[in-house]
Amino acid sequence: MALHGRVLVIAGSDSGGGAGIQADIKTISALGGYAMTAITALTAQNTLGVQAVHLVPPEFVAAQMTCVLSDLGADSIKTGMLGSAAVIDAICAILEAQPRRLPLVLDPVMIAKGGASLLADDAIAHLKRRLLPLAALLTPNLPEAEAMSGMRIETEDQMHHAADALLTLGVPAVLLKGGHLPGDEVVDLLATEAETLVFRAPRIHSRHTHGTGCTLASAVASGLAQGMSLADSVARGRVFVRAAIESAPGFGAGHGPLDHSVRV
Repeated sequence: MALHGRVLVIAGSDSGGGAGIQADIKTISALGGYAMTAITALTAQNTLGVQAVHLVPPEFVAAQMTCVLSDLGADSIKTGMLGSAAVIDAICAILEAQPRRLPLVLDPVMIAKGGASLLADDAIAHLKRRLLPLAALLTPNLPEAEAMSGMRIETEDQMHHAADALLTLGVPAVLLKGGHLPGDEVVDLLATEAETLVFRAPRIHSRHTHGTGCTLASAVASGLAQGMSLADSVARGRVFVRAAIESAPGFGAGHGPLDHSVRV
């Protein structure tokens, strides 16, 4: 598999290896891309939850980005856990200084699977105002979409309304993930001003779903870096995530990791 495609991931580290930078690198590599990183935070976590968070200074986040972009370059960028408004400002300054706009997949990581907060409250408005206009795609789950739109999302119809509301914030595309809705079917929406594509699949009943959001966003960023269309990048990413859940290794006593070595 010699697709390649350079993806710069700006996100936090997961010591348990299931989410964050670790999941991002594994996913991009499994899909034939080349992963580079700017780490925003260190976390002490496992499948039972986040025990501690140590934020990286904004200037060092910027230094990592500058080192990568000035030498290796990038074909797409993916952001995950950012932690603070100051880090968001530092990232935006680097991105705005680039000679060409790189496709940015923005995964608005706010709450860990176990419930720990991963983005300061004052940074949510900052993310919407500063970073969102630079993104090519926003990939919220339903709780994140509720926080960003101010809407309750309890039905598929409300998902459509929320996706439309998020588009008004200045991002050209929204991948709204419906895994938090009950039922035996999972519905995701890829919404743009032109159309909304609906992806449906049977729910996989498994507790091994740690890092699914990070994995999907990185899979999409890989596709964009490799020259795939947005819709095809999302379709391949969803296939990869489902296969990774189905072949999960079963590690840990809580929300276990996926099998990022799966091939699709």
